[in-house]
Amino acid sequence: MSNKKYSVIGHPIGHTMSPFIHGRLFQISGVNAEYTKSDIAPEELKEEFGNLSLLNGFNVTIPHKQAIIPLLDELDKSAELCGAVNTVAIGEKATGYNTDKYGFMTALSRANISLSGNVLICGIGGASRAVAFAAAEKGCKMTFGIRKGSEDKAKALCDEIHTHFSEIEIEIISYDEISGEYDLAVNATPVGMYPNTEKSVLTEEQICRCKAVYDLIYNPEETEFLRLARKNGIKSDGGMSMLVLQAAKAHEIWYDAKFDDRQIDRIIKDASSELSVVFKGGDEA
Repeated sequence: MSNKKYSVIGHPIGHTMSPFIHGRLFQISGVNAEYTKSDIAPEELKEEFGNLSLLNGFNVTIPHKQAIIPLLDELDKSAELCGAVNTVAIGEKATGYNTDKYGFMTALSRANISLSGNVLICGIGGASRAVAFAAAEKGCKMTFGIRKGSEDKAKALCDEIHTHFSEIEIEIISYDEISGEYDLAVNATPVGMYPNTEKSVLTEEQICRCKAVYDLIYNPEETEFLRLARKNGIKSDGGMSMLVLQAAKAHEIWYDAKFDDRQIDRIIKDASSELSVVFKGGDEA
């Protein structure tokens, strides 16, 4: 029997840890599968969807998480709620799911970080949607930190959240105006991502007013955002755990896979080691 075939799509796809992580997950499950990456420009997505439909499933990253939706036959409740898709299962129908929210919430739980109280979410892009809806489900008060000029986009996201969670209190504020205290601050922006690793989305003073922080970035493993938090004794965690956990959830969707904590811990550790090898000396292999 031929191998099952899966892929991750994005643009630009560049170096992605997805083939490594999914390869390990298939190996643990004993599933004979091929996992590739596909760089698909936004204007090519509709044309390429026919080829994607020949796969057993695929993952979706920036900039296609919302653009893929009109091409699918149906959405799971997870994708309907977040308004974004990161996993597609191909069967009689092409069905979109969102495993980012699960990955985020589970990563926080494993790091003993509470998703409660007053939550600061930095960014209003695709990555912030899963974080925002996870926080809304928990009844958190939310503050979106944004760049000046992004007010309309931020308000549209807030309106969308309020259609599902009408009682949630949400504030929009520019980064330089952030001065309050927060139970959790989440970086859902690319600020601090390789190769611009010297930057932090928040200042040290702002970070010090947070009880805990989480950075969705996984490259580098310790961002400047995380370094400043740890320097000041603030509970923190980075994006590799979420990346592995949302990938494991995709396998559960695709073929009912199950992974225990020990297996997940091993993959997180191995993926971090692989990352350091690929980007050794700051150069992409």
